[in-house]
Amino acid sequence: MKALIKVGYACNDRCVLCHAADHRHIQDVGRRTELKIARAAKLGHRMVVLSGGEPTISSDLFRLVRRASSLGLELGLITNARALAVPDLTDRLVGEGLRYAYVSLHGGTADIHDAVTRTPAFDQTLAGISNLADKEVDLTINCVVNRLNINHLRDWVECVLPFSTARLKLSMTEPKGEAWRHFDEVVPSVTDAAAAACDAISYAEKMSPARGILHDGFPLCLMPGFEDRYDDLWSHGFATMAEVWEDDLHPIDDHNKVQPAKCSGCGLRGPCGGLYKGYQERLGDSEIKARPGTRSNSYNLVPQAIMRWREGEPCPIRNATTPYDRARTLFLRNGERLTLMRTTSRDFATAELLESKLSYGQIYVDASDKPAPDDFRADLLKLIRLDTCEACPNASACTGCYRTSREDVFSRDDAAVREVVSKLRGTVLDVGCGEGLYDDVLGPLGEQGLIEYSGVDPDRGAIERLGARWPWADLTEARAEDIEPAKESLDHVLVLRSYNHIASPEKVMRSLVAGLRPGGTLLIVDNVAFGLVRKPRHAGRAEQGPARFEHYRNDSAADAAALLADLPLAQITRHDVSPATSNQWLLHFKRL
Repeated sequence: MKALIKVGYACNDRCVLCHAADHRHIQDVGRRTELKIARAAKLGHRMVVLSGGEPTISSDLFRLVRRASSLGLELGLITNARALAVPDLTDRLVGEGLRYAYVSLHGGTADIHDAVTRTPAFDQTLAGISNLADKEVDLTINCVVNRLNINHLRDWVECVLPFSTARLKLSMTEPKGEAWRHFDEVVPSVTDAAAAACDAISYAEKMSPARGILHDGFPLCLMPGFEDRYDDLWSHGFATMAEVWEDDLHPIDDHNKVQPAKCSGCGLRGPCGGLYKGYQERLGDSEIKARPGTRSNSYNLVPQAIMRWREGEPCPIRNATTPYDRARTLFLRNGERLTLMRTTSRDFATAELLESKLSYGQIYVDASDKPAPDDFRADLLKLIRLDTCEACPNASACTGCYRTSREDVFSRDDAAVREVVSKLRGTVLDVGCGEGLYDDVLGPLGEQGLIEYSGVDPDRGAIERLGARWPWADLTEARAEDIEPAKESLDHVLVLRSYNHIASPEKVMRSLVAGLRPGGTLLIVDNVAFGLVRKPRHAGRAEQGPARFEHYRNDSAADAAALLADLPLAQITRHDVSPATSNQWLLHFKRL
């Protein structure tokens, strides 16, 4: 993991898009920066990355470099690389631990780059990049797309492609600092900027098929074909950062971006950063085009560091909560062992991770060692927050400590479903029947002729397997969107753990409700997303396994109830997900 530490905001460039333009006079005190470096080491980070402003012009640079080295930390720089045009300086930094560099080059020619930096910087920056490219340094060359360079990105591609060891990246201008003050002159339409970035990426691939260009700051719906090229601080392994005026490290976050309401149904929501808030404030979000698609319904948390918490001792993180990301980390206590768990998943937006962990409380230890748990009751142990955490005055700021619970919440919550299913009589339509859920309940009802059962599922193999088990059932291979039961022909409709697999739930639910007789019932059961605590080996194998993304959403009971609100239904029962339940929810309605 990396820590990003700002050493001051002075810079030898004067970029038209500078974030820190209002703070250029502020420099940190070397001693305080050293304390932040020591903090990074204590947190188990392997690298500190110095940034600014421009860190290479700091008079404390080598003092900080030596401090990092003395603590066993590797060094990184976010830099304009002008000072690194001096080979001796670059060699010295590499000799003292420089292993990562993120360099800004905003044009492929001097006139374009220097117009952005408002200094004659191009030759020095290019020379600095050249010096770094010859070393064992993880090098990224980043270009911020703005109105001055948007029509010249192919020139930039031609300039940087020869640096074969470098990671290449295009970023959207964030309306902040100078870019906010000169918005109309600097910030392009995000649609135009994304189109120009896509063109540059395609051009690079034609020139050098083996090279790829990454991107940041563009909503993924505007990057067709290049959605998997998203790259940001998390992608680079950053966990924490500190501005000059902050006394402690804080989690990396994406609070400067927003996902509008229309993004809630987008299959790209998880990995997408969204739209810069400043951009939305000035130009709105009409350019966002949500795209339906399948998503993951779980994420992995793996061990990062281990502490000791002996009986009778105060909580070791109570007065040091700020570096831990509440969405992406938690502590797992097992006796005196306190393990920091962290997820690097990009399948979920930060807001979704917070909801899963804090609102729903759906984190489990995967005790199965399977690529995908298939028997939640046997495979998963629920995590619950320690009682001492709930009473702690720092609870609202802390990532929290958890322990495993031996309570079988899955069987308990499933009992409510079984009770409803056992009372079915008459005509039954089961949407998404392929797995043959509740076989021990539905089987006897079908065999005894108490129900006239029809099931639909898009998986032909699943239909064939179920037909062999249930010869009394009328089974059809079909998508939920393709079925339209006869009006008022059904006594009951079941949607058992298939609701979130339906691409167009509003259309399907209207059709299903229309097929119910007055007094007939609709039972919907499904799951919200959940986190799985796993060992790195287990997590890696699971992420490379054969499981497919099959969920279009991870909707809750509240989400589904809102979608059904204008249909002629009266609620019989509703079971929501909470920290005291499994991740399964239930809605049971009667047709009016």
